[in-house]
Amino acid sequence: MENDPYGFAYQLEREAVKVLDKKGLAAFERAVRMHFEAKDSTEQARRCGEMLRAIYARQQDVRAYGTLCEQTGFSGHDCLAVAIMHKARRRPEEALAWTDRGLALDKKQPYESMAGHALAKLKRELLTKLGRQVEALEDTWAEFQQNPSKGTYEELMRFAPKAERARWHTKAIDDAERGNLGSLIELLLETKETERLVRCLQEASDSALEGLSHYVTEPAAHRLAKTRPEVAARVFRALGMRILQSKKSKYYAAALAHFEDVKNCYQRARLDGQWDALVAEVRQAHQRKVGFMPGFERLVAGQEPSKEPSFLERARNRWLPRGS
Repeated sequence: MENDPYGFAYQLEREAVKVLDKKGLAAFERAVRMHFEAKDSTEQARRCGEMLRAIYARQQDVRAYGTLCEQTGFSGHDCLAVAIMHKARRRPEEALAWTDRGLALDKKQPYESMAGHALAKLKRELLTKLGRQVEALEDTWAEFQQNPSKGTYEELMRFAPKAERARWHTKAIDDAERGNLGSLIELLLETKETERLVRCLQEASDSALEGLSHYVTEPAAHRLAKTRPEVAARVFRALGMRILQSKKSKYYAAALAHFEDVKNCYQRARLDGQWDALVAEVRQAHQRKVGFMPGFERLVAGQEPSKEPSFLERARNRWLPRGS
């Protein structure tokens, strides 16, 4: 681990402690502490501190873990580890106090800890165990309001009383409509709120749709392709235009596939004029993209796109004797 310029042994201690028995862990702890106390370098002390944390967490040694952190400083991950140890010892009150401490640290050091999500989730579990379900629900709702998404919605529904889930669902979707467009689309897809999804996409500008990742927009387009082809066409259009505007020629084949979907959707919706307008727009704005326009013109003409030979086919043509 000390002679590892490529990082192959990075955080190896986390796996090592899982396979060592009680005597092995004690021997590992003595060896690492010897290096830690030598303090040959700041980096070595930091690495040894991380190894000792892994050992003490595996040993469920709250006192040793806390003493080490008093020397080196607590982080959100440290508070999470201590809280988990208290939870395992059936001390939910102590565990809850450590989650609160960790969340406070995580807010002060958001780029150093990154343990906030796990701490918040553990806090709600502990509140529920302590019979404080209302507080757990309020905490979940606050997180959803701060970051409406599939994950926070699922967490909200998990803590909402079964009889009130419909009300909380409506409340969550209403609140999410005021948030980030990409997260809203993902949430509406997840919750099968098709009519709201259609309205959301209709109200969004072309530039807003083009600015979203294809991981967000492509599932929405495919979901609506049969039932609302005129809306799906706008989304497929945004997918294709996004690639053209980014000038990434290696994705031109994907762009052509999106424009083919646009054409099919417009034909299904009987909006041929919209397709003609898009063709004119692409020709005017992207006529110099020689890697794209020939295939696009074949698509416009209704011809089959030319198929590029695969790597294997090119290799065979180059290296195998003729007639093989």
